[in-house]
Amino acid sequence: MNFVFIKRLLPIASWRRRASSDHLRLGRRSERSAARYLKQRRWRILARNYRCAAGEIDLIAVDGGSIVFVEVKTQTREDVRGGAVPVHPTQQDRIGRAARIFLAASGLDDRSCRFDVIVVSWPARGGPRIQHVEDAFHPRGT
Repeated sequence: MNFVFIKRLLPIASWRRRASSDHLRLGRRSERSAARYLKQRRWRILARNYRCAAGEIDLIAVDGGSIVFVEVKTQTREDVRGGAVPVHPTQQDRIGRAARIFLAASGLDDRSCRFDVIVVSWPARGGPRIQHVEDAFHPRGT
C-alpha cells in the first residue's frame, strides 16, 4: 500500500518542479520585458537582480536624477487580479533595506530615490502588456 502511495506522489512532485521552473522562466522573461520598456523610456539600467544580505531588487534604474528601485510582477491570463499586483509590506521592507545597502555601496546615498512596480501581463495572444506604477510604495525607514 505504501508503494502505491509513493508511486502516485512522484508525478505530482515532478509536475511541481516543472511548474516552478516554468514560473521562474516566465518571471525572467517579465524582467527582460520590463527592462526593455524602461530603456525605451530612456532610463538607464544600473542593475538587474541585485542581491545582498537584505534581499533582492529586480531592477535598479535612473530616471532623470532619481534612482528607481523596480519590483517586477508577472500576471498570466488565468492570474488576472484586476489592477496592479500589490507588494506585501514585508517584501517592501526587504526591498527598502536592500536599496539602502545598494545606495551606500554605490556612493549614491545623496540621490533621491523611489520604488516603482511594473506588472507584466501575458495574454494568450500577442506580446506582453506592461503596467507601470510609479512611486508605488514607501518602505519603512526610507
